[in-house]
Amino acid sequence: MLNRNKHISQVVVTAAQMRDIEARIFAAGMPVSALMEKVAGLIAKRIQEIWEPSNHVGILTGPGHNGGDGLVVARELHFRGYDVWIYLPFDKLKELTSQHLQYAQSLGIPCYQEIEQLPDCDFLVDGLFGFGLEREITDPIASVINQLNEWNKPIISIDLPSGLHTDTGEVLGTAIRANYTLCLGLWKQGLLQDQALDYIGKAELIDFDIPWADVQAVLGDVPKVKRITPTTALSTLPLPRPPVTHKYKEGHLLLICGSRRYAGGAILTALGARGSGVGMLSIAVPESLKQLLVSHLPEALVIGCPETETGAIAQLQLPENTNLSSFSAIACGPGLTKDAISIVQEVLASDRPLVLDADGLNILAQLGTILTLQQRQAATVLTPHTGEFHRLFPDIADAKGDRVKAVQEAAAQSGAVVLLKGARTAIANPQGSVWINPESTPALARGGSGDVLTGLLGGLLAQAVNKAIPVEDIVATAAWWHGQAGILAASERTELGVDAFTLSQYLLKVIVGRS
Repeated sequence: MLNRNKHISQVVVTAAQMRDIEARIFAAGMPVSALMEKVAGLIAKRIQEIWEPSNHVGILTGPGHNGGDGLVVARELHFRGYDVWIYLPFDKLKELTSQHLQYAQSLGIPCYQEIEQLPDCDFLVDGLFGFGLEREITDPIASVINQLNEWNKPIISIDLPSGLHTDTGEVLGTAIRANYTLCLGLWKQGLLQDQALDYIGKAELIDFDIPWADVQAVLGDVPKVKRITPTTALSTLPLPRPPVTHKYKEGHLLLICGSRRYAGGAILTALGARGSGVGMLSIAVPESLKQLLVSHLPEALVIGCPETETGAIAQLQLPENTNLSSFSAIACGPGLTKDAISIVQEVLASDRPLVLDADGLNILAQLGTILTLQQRQAATVLTPHTGEFHRLFPDIADAKGDRVKAVQEAAAQSGAVVLLKGARTAIANPQGSVWINPESTPALARGGSGDVLTGLLGGLLAQAVNKAIPVEDIVATAAWWHGQAGILAASERTELGVDAFTLSQYLLKVIVGRS
């Protein structure tokens, strides 16, 4: 059971996949009505944990089984002492939904068809539309939803807020702005897309015991799209270390970053790498930055390189008897400027696992993303934000829309592991597997936050290079760790108090007590 619960919390499905899974459950003999009773009972229990039974509640009811869930919730809350009313603006209902309406009315629960008739309430339960909605909501229901949103009453949505596309999170005309979303059975992909986040509030999973065999039958042994959970992220950390080891066994990372104009990028990337616990850290910077980096990271080997007139690295000047193959992994890009094109070309030609960020990505786009990466033999990780993504992959559809599809296409075309930054960072490997980070904070929307991630990711990659861990799993762990550091820092300092330097200092705090 523990193993099932661990997997269930990871799984992310589309509407079509959820239909197929439910179809298997019903074909095995589970009555639809029985499942509806079970689900609605769990929803009512969770609502009671959020609001006391003395509250007045309005149930927004649609014509399908999502509305049926809402009607059973109405009945259960009525029995638990809530003052309940039902809003049902539809005349034609599914048979089971109609039966639940009939019973609710027999209990004396009032039902209204016009929004102008609705009494005041303390909160609303949204059961208008369930998963699978694809057409745009139009008047008169669109106007009703807009009016309900203007009430500024807390709303709990069943499964997902009415009006959101299940897979993309797109707003289909208009949508309920929920404070809570109680997702049923398995996480819906749309709830993990950036464009849905203004509508879902706090999302929770209502696990109604879907048999794992039915999930596997539809999704396979390894689902294509998964949520990163603390358990999965921590499982890939290079902890505990063996009792007998040394610094080079714990990874040697080369950072190539910085310029006279962007010295801070080199420092922040290096601090992220330090936070990863990497055994040995070398940092290649323009000669004029060497003493600055040494003062911030005395434990690192700082390599001063010849620089251009503009203060960018002109050429790599590694220590004697050292070349790029001497390192476990390379991370390149923050603060480089586009004048460092020859440096990026050199690391792309190396046989080392490589993380590219910032100007490393901009230079890659100039070189031609797909053709350039097709020549690489070692693992490559790209970490673009949306603007960089469009420069790298101009032929891929808008990454602000269906981010899961966009990152899958980018990884497939390039052969790289692609991390698309955002409120819900998405990571894909070339085979189409996707990890989504389900938690983040707006505190990370500050200059330098991405540099810290690049260093952290490079450090983890260097430590894992001799371990049988998929690269995308290491990338997922870095994204989760980085996000959790931001969340922890914001909880202690407010969202305005999390600059990139502070963020780097919270990396270790995330791990202490968890590992």
